[in-house]
Amino acid sequence: MHITLGLRLQNQSQLDQYIQAISSSTSPLCGQSLTPAEFVSKYGPSSSQVNAVTSYLNDCGFTNIQVSPNNLLVTASGTAAQVESAFNTKLEQYQLNGQIVYYNTTGAMVPAALANIVGSVLGVNDVVAAASPMQKPSPPSSSGSGSGSTVSLPNYPTSYNPQGFQKAYDVGRTPTGGKTNIAIFAEGDLSGVVKDLRTEEKANGLPQVPYSIIQTGIASSDTSGADEWDLDTQYSTGMAQNVNHLYIYDATSLTDSDIALEFNKFVTDDLAKAGSASFGEDESFPYLDGAMLVDDEIFAEAAAQGQTVFASSGDTGGFSTVTPTNGVPAGIPDVEYPAASPYVVAVGGTTLITNSDGSYNEELAWLAGGGGQSYWESAPYWQNGVVPTSTVGKGVPDIAMDADPNSGANVYINGTPTVVGGTSLASPLALGVWARLESSHGNHLGFAAPLLYAQYGTAGFHDITLGDNGPYPATPGWDFATGLGSFDVSQMNNLIGK
Repeated sequence: MHITLGLRLQNQSQLDQYIQAISSSTSPLCGQSLTPAEFVSKYGPSSSQVNAVTSYLNDCGFTNIQVSPNNLLVTASGTAAQVESAFNTKLEQYQLNGQIVYYNTTGAMVPAALANIVGSVLGVNDVVAAASPMQKPSPPSSSGSGSGSTVSLPNYPTSYNPQGFQKAYDVGRTPTGGKTNIAIFAEGDLSGVVKDLRTEEKANGLPQVPYSIIQTGIASSDTSGADEWDLDTQYSTGMAQNVNHLYIYDATSLTDSDIALEFNKFVTDDLAKAGSASFGEDESFPYLDGAMLVDDEIFAEAAAQGQTVFASSGDTGGFSTVTPTNGVPAGIPDVEYPAASPYVVAVGGTTLITNSDGSYNEELAWLAGGGGQSYWESAPYWQNGVVPTSTVGKGVPDIAMDADPNSGANVYINGTPTVVGGTSLASPLALGVWARLESSHGNHLGFAAPLLYAQYGTAGFHDITLGDNGPYPATPGWDFATGLGSFDVSQMNNLIGK
């Protein structure tokens, strides 16, 4: 078994204050950011704390003990018996969908001496994994839903290539993302994904972006998510039109343990200004197994370093995805993680409607776009005065982009263009927009969320007031269906950072 111990940050409250200061136009620290080395020295677990953890693992017989560069993660290999003994837990094996999986039937524990050092133990189960919300088209309705409103659909259903999205979201004279590095979080065998990216670039007259695949765990031959990574790579770089470099972080699987390693590699490398995670799971799972604590620390480091993670809000509307039958049109109201993290920009879904010349006409909240209030994550300060005052947990989504598969993207899958959608499309579209904005501002914008909320109610956003995602209607202003709204790229470029 391969386990990952998440260690606690030092000076967490000071870190939160620092992130707020570098995002405030009135602060002398505005626009600054930390290097990974500076982050470790100020907020990372100390060397003595790390040594206490590695010594314990070594005494328990674990091998291949490794410490991440920021001291947040300690990984090790051991037998099931060693795991049960070291963490006072009980493991059981089950057969799920034809595969053998394991699950701890009691909570993992550490000795009292490590209780204030270790925040969570990951890898003691592999039953639950994040899913990628990618959707194919279905027959469209003729009018919008929500608030009894209807709307003419002048160019719907249709599908868009990158230039179509660029025009619809008004990139105008905004520079391309050619000066900015971006990242995609993926898993499995990506060889076919790169081939499809080159096919899409040639078909749409786009430049071939430089890329690197960065392995973050044991290499996997899995190709079940390849269609998803096709969408992510083609429409992040396509919306940006060009990027300086595309980094594809490649995890072994989409289990919480493997995803944590992937996110952490993104922040310790500090190579990309922003990345997109087009996957998620009901937030209760990472809360219960401790992955939420670990990942939130990682995302906080990213914010302090001026990096942004965008994440899909999910494709089951304002409902939970606890079971295959839970979700649209009814279920338990809940949100997905990592979109629920305060230090992640959650991207919800819309139905994009354009005029006959391809220009923007209207958007509706997409019925299946994820949204709602987090049960486990507190609302960040930048949502104060924007999200309804009755909201205690983080409000999801933060922003929205096209996700309806009936107004979806032409994605090259195994060399063939295929129309797909989902908030898996919305998140990389937002990443592509952010790459343009960063390039236009010398890569000095930093963590996106506070800057975007500072533009609430401005021309930088299309305020979406039609449609709903089940329990939540789109309304004037921020709402649980579309957040702040979608980008008008030219307007946002003129406004942001000022």
